[in-house]
Amino acid sequence: MIFAEYALIFLAAATPWLEIALVIPLGIVRGHSPILVMLTGFLGNMLTVVLLIVLFEQVKTYFAKRSKNEKPKKNKRQERGRKIWNKYGLPGLALLGPILIGTHIAAFIGMSLGAQKSWTLLWLTISIGVWSLVFGVGTMLGFDFFVQGQEN
Repeated sequence: MIFAEYALIFLAAATPWLEIALVIPLGIVRGHSPILVMLTGFLGNMLTVVLLIVLFEQVKTYFAKRSKNEKPKKNKRQERGRKIWNKYGLPGLALLGPILIGTHIAAFIGMSLGAQKSWTLLWLTISIGVWSLVFGVGTMLGFDFFVQGQEN
């Protein structure tokens, strides 16, 4: 049964729009091992980011065909990502992506704007690793603070 819950954490972290910012704190608050939750969340998020980077041309073609039938619309996340790219480049996009636009969108925007696959993968790996730690440790400290406050 515990395996099933970690499998759900993995799948949720791999899902765009859920990602590690939500999944890691929820997994820890549910009482799971913080280290395993952070590792599982990291691996889940990395899986789909790696797939997106490796299969970028196919994903780009798919979205281009899909958008031909739709009226172009402004996407706030894409606009925000482009501004981050213009100001901070790929490292800034990758490091700010998980909290501002999502890792998958950051990867797609970076690749769309000409970033090399290897650099995109490196920076997003660093970013997802750092944010996994930040969300995990932050949740543990905040949760401990909250629980200790209830005990007094």
